[in-house]
Amino acid sequence: MKYMKLGSKPDAFQTEGSNIRFVATELATDIVISIGDVKFYLHKFPLLSKSSRLQRLVASSNEEKNDELDISDIPGGPSAFEICAKFCYGMIVTLNAYNVLAARCAAEYLEMFETIDKGNLIYKIDVFLTSSVFRTWKDSIIVLQSTKSLLPWCENLKVINHCIDSIGSKASIDPSEVEWSYTYNRKKLPSENGIDSHWNGVRKQPMVPNDWWVEDLCELEVDLYKRVIMTIKAKGRTPPVVIGEALRAYAYRRLLGSLEDAVSNGVDCTKRHAALDAIVFLLPTEEGSVSCGFLLKLLKAACLLESGESHRNNLIKRIGAQLDGASVADLLIPVNTDENSVYNIDLVMAIVEEFMLQNSDNGKAKLQDDEEIVEAENVSVTTVSSTSKLAVAKLIDGYLAEIAKDPNLPLPKLMALAEMASSLPRPTHDGLYRAIDMYLKVHPSLSKSEKKKLCGLMDCKQLSQDACMHAVQNERLPLRVVVQVLFFEQVRASVASARSDPSAELPSAVRSLLPRENGNSIGSSRSAATTTTEEECGVPTSSDINSLRSMRLANNSGGSERSSGSSDTNKNGDDKSGAGKAKGMLMPKKILSKLWSSKTNAGENSSSDTLESPGSVNPEEVKSTQSRITRRSVS
Repeated sequence: MKYMKLGSKPDAFQTEGSNIRFVATELATDIVISIGDVKFYLHKFPLLSKSSRLQRLVASSNEEKNDELDISDIPGGPSAFEICAKFCYGMIVTLNAYNVLAARCAAEYLEMFETIDKGNLIYKIDVFLTSSVFRTWKDSIIVLQSTKSLLPWCENLKVINHCIDSIGSKASIDPSEVEWSYTYNRKKLPSENGIDSHWNGVRKQPMVPNDWWVEDLCELEVDLYKRVIMTIKAKGRTPPVVIGEALRAYAYRRLLGSLEDAVSNGVDCTKRHAALDAIVFLLPTEEGSVSCGFLLKLLKAACLLESGESHRNNLIKRIGAQLDGASVADLLIPVNTDENSVYNIDLVMAIVEEFMLQNSDNGKAKLQDDEEIVEAENVSVTTVSSTSKLAVAKLIDGYLAEIAKDPNLPLPKLMALAEMASSLPRPTHDGLYRAIDMYLKVHPSLSKSEKKKLCGLMDCKQLSQDACMHAVQNERLPLRVVVQVLFFEQVRASVASARSDPSAELPSAVRSLLPRENGNSIGSSRSAATTTTEEECGVPTSSDINSLRSMRLANNSGGSERSSGSSDTNKNGDDKSGAGKAKGMLMPKKILSKLWSSKTNAGENSSSDTLESPGSVNPEEVKSTQSRITRRSVS
């Protein structure tokens, strides 16, 4: 903090209640200055020798024979006038960053110019501001903060512009040149603390972080903060990621902290609205300058504050461009309307739609700054797009599993979001299965047709072994889905056998059932959400079962099949190489035979649908499947 002392005489002002008297003189006071409830009993001569305005006021008061002057409109109030009065009396005046601007505005009001007296107060304060205050980081911020109560005087005096330019210039210099104190309470990197993994024992000077100025600027009000950040951006020497970090810190200080409580308690959120407007306006356009999680928090704040559609659309477009960097928790945006649902599904659907639009097949060109189109090489675009789509598919699956816990979530909304992301590549459909299972658990009253539509979202051919083992024991799934899982597990087991025997060749019908390398299937078992036929619900058809039988005949070298009621004894089961069965796989021949029998009976219910564990199953890997609960009808 810089100080400046003016004058040489001791302080001779005495306070008496709300009145202030000059007592270090034998002359009686001959003028009263009123500022609100405070009165100053002073002498005319010292004041009139420095102030042009007081000269005019005294002249007019003499005509009216009134010795009291009212200057209640003086900027800075009584404290600022006291500084000016002490200067007129030649007394010691101490100026610092907290009172210098008020004194400067009061001196301007009193017209204490150089034309009235050489070395007047305005001149001396201007020298102090230029030579000291504007050269100091924290003093410049303190002075800028004090301008709020002195408008429009400080604006007219260009003091705000000088402060902002000083702060912007210091924030834009190379961090290695920072030699002044600053506030930094956030966690620093080891290298920023002077600790290096390759430290050779010589103590290094701690490094200044690139965002060293961020926390100090959080003390500014929104309008001043906006002007400072615009100045820093205009200078062009600060990386966009640092600007993004500054906005994030300011948002947590001025916007996001206790926002939900403030909205729910009906607290006035005018300042938070202004903070949101400024932050969204100041967001850097460069990709990666702000995280997707931070953008989603801003979107959540925009929903809570019920801001305009322009903010939401702007944020949705930016989030869609980097959705692969989000987390499930970021997407859980609560509904602030009268809807029964817990989360705002429509908002997430708009984000996913934006992502799909920006990553469409003809999206080799990437939209940037809403107007500028930048072409990229095919290889890099394909790689980035593929990785991004995989991450978003995993994100949406996790989000579906979370919102499925909402007992008031309607099935059409869940399915609409799942189908919107159905074209995204997935290594497995385990995430979709987890979401489906959770929805079935929380909504046990679903009808058979609704369960069929819901289960049609996943492809049983793309379930992992662990998911398959869970599915075949899952009492919530329709029986036909369980049979479908068992069927494709049998296909995979046979494929494993064929791969162990190079001379064996899979029938073409079986090969058509296998997933392609890109994660899709040639004969996809996924059914449309609106169909109800057996073929569309994923039940193995007669051609599928015949393919399975022909495949087994090709692999068993002379083995024969027993009747459908007997246990499945495979000749390959005695093979010491173990090629005849895959690890953890079920051999559902008995179940498939029953299903085939039910199909030939034109829809009649079988006498028993009990799923028993085949005798050839490893007891250590199939535990609770030995006694599956009997189902009375084929669902």
